[in-house]
Amino acid sequence: MSALTFAKIDQTVLDTLHPAKRSYWILVALLLLGVLAGAACWGYQILVGIGVGGQNNPVAWGTYLINFVFWVGIAHSGTLISAILHLFRAGWRNPIARAAETMTVFAVCIAGLFPFIHLGRVWQVYYMLPYPNQRYLWPNFLSPLMFDVVAISTYLTVSTLFWYTGLLPDLAAVRDKAQGVRKKIFTYLSLGWTGQHDQWRHYTRGYLFFAALATPLVISVHSVVSWDFALGIVPGWHTTIFAPYFVAGAIHSGLAMVLTLMIPMRKVFGYEKIITMDVLENVAKTIVFTGLIVGFAYGTEYFIAWYSHNIVELESFRWRAVGDYRFGFYIMVICNTLIPLLFLIRKIRRTVVLLFGISILVNIGMWYERFVIIVGGVAHGFSPHAWGLYAPTVIEYGIMFGSFCLFFFLFLLFAKHLPSISMTEMKETLEKGEAHAT
Repeated sequence: MSALTFAKIDQTVLDTLHPAKRSYWILVALLLLGVLAGAACWGYQILVGIGVGGQNNPVAWGTYLINFVFWVGIAHSGTLISAILHLFRAGWRNPIARAAETMTVFAVCIAGLFPFIHLGRVWQVYYMLPYPNQRYLWPNFLSPLMFDVVAISTYLTVSTLFWYTGLLPDLAAVRDKAQGVRKKIFTYLSLGWTGQHDQWRHYTRGYLFFAALATPLVISVHSVVSWDFALGIVPGWHTTIFAPYFVAGAIHSGLAMVLTLMIPMRKVFGYEKIITMDVLENVAKTIVFTGLIVGFAYGTEYFIAWYSHNIVELESFRWRAVGDYRFGFYIMVICNTLIPLLFLIRKIRRTVVLLFGISILVNIGMWYERFVIIVGGVAHGFSPHAWGLYAPTVIEYGIMFGSFCLFFFLFLLFAKHLPSISMTEMKETLEKGEAHAT
């Protein structure tokens, strides 16, 4: 970053907001088609009934709940990078903080869709809202489903405010360079920011407050998601390790998604001097750490099952490793715990292609982790006569494909129309002598 100045940072980021090329709009159109395909699958499910999915007895929870947990996990690493590392004053998070915060907002919105999709009759979702109605019905706040409604809505509110607060100075910078209708839009969005001393004082305090508020929220929200399972009596679910286990897994998958998004954006927008290899290397090192935590959690589960001498628990975990879904178990273990250890080799963690490939493998492994936990639990419960298998249908694959397309579609629109790197925080990383150098 030694070659950067205040002016160069502004110019590099503002240049990304110029009118897009045809290739950009072609990619946006393709992603939009994927979103429409997923929406069509959901519409077909509403029209015909939720039976078009592969859910059955006893496997009533399929890919909809798997994807819900997956996207909530993706959302959490954005807050980790933005909030927790901000509190620890880790300067390497500044180039990727804005994109990570944006990833949080989009991922939590997509996660919130899946309980509606799984509900089937989505128009009755208002019964989950606590308000007086003519039927004298009131939500059961002891239900894990209500935990999710409260947790996700709270997390979405705080993370959106945190994201928008950090955007204010950069929106004003875009406003000052814009003309015509664009200038009017950014004048409205920047909320009268002028850069006065009092505004900066309130901004820094407010941003620090949101960072402090979001930090415990990361831990609490995904702990609540883990209680969807831990409060049940299904073998393999009813365990106190689920809360820290899910939090570590969420951060692990989210950091991998940060690499998946940052590496192409770095190349396309010419951010090599801002998102340096040192930044990507630090993310890779953190993935090694979270991968070790996840691996420790996997081992702890098996140790507890063995140490308890509970034959149901023993059979449940034995079946995970050698049963019908063993392929998912081995993908989970290899991609989440063994492959990230390659980042211990400096040459690998400083090679962009390998960073990108391993980040995708980690995301695949984390998806299969949720598959093994959710489907592997209910498919092999207490009663052998009630055991059953589950396989997703075309409709479920279509909705899942549409969710990924929606995530990348929203992120692509953001990256081209709003500052995708925080100019304010990047300037904080410069030394005094570099700030105004030419």
